[in-house]
Amino acid sequence: MSKRALIVVDVQNDFCEDGALAVAGGAAVASAISDYLSTNHSYDVIIATRDHHIDPGAHFAHHPDFVNTWPPHCVVGTDGADFHPNLKNLHFDAIFDKGDFSAAYSGFEGFDRSLDEPIGLGEWLTSEGIEAVDICGIATDYCVKATALDAATLGFDTTVMLGLTAAVNPDNLPTVIAELTAAGVGASGSPAPATPNAGVPRSKRP
Repeated sequence: MSKRALIVVDVQNDFCEDGALAVAGGAAVASAISDYLSTNHSYDVIIATRDHHIDPGAHFAHHPDFVNTWPPHCVVGTDGADFHPNLKNLHFDAIFDKGDFSAAYSGFEGFDRSLDEPIGLGEWLTSEGIEAVDICGIATDYCVKATALDAATLGFDTTVMLGLTAAVNPDNLPTVIAELTAAGVGASGSPAPATPNAGVPRSKRP
């Protein structure tokens, strides 16, 4: 049987309700991932990715378009960069930080810095003999999608667990799923119902 990893993408305070770049349903996704892992012990490794911004240049904007530019979020040293507290009783085998000085959507742009020699996600998975990955987290249409596409490109048997994700723009999910399917990425579960104003800070909402 193939060795399988779960990749938990960017379930951080700033991407959940009341965060700097809130995605509707983010806190519920954090809880759902914890509930899922409380009964599912089939993974060989469980890893996480984190947005980890120091000065990412044009990725941050004073007047963001919420498509390519965003308000400051997940700044290193702030509470917003921390994992959401609804991720309870989880032990991650490795954590990969991405985006110090540039935009970084895919977890495969991240590095585990806990080692003397930082290692990228792809190299780490290969060193562990992983052949298949399940991917969950935030946001379905950005970092989850980018991570899944890179995983498939690198030859991993890849599945996005839609029921354990939240999207910035839920109405665009059919297009996202079609893109994933075309790249050979599987999709399991049903996405959460569309919620208006996802991905827009409360202060900017109409």
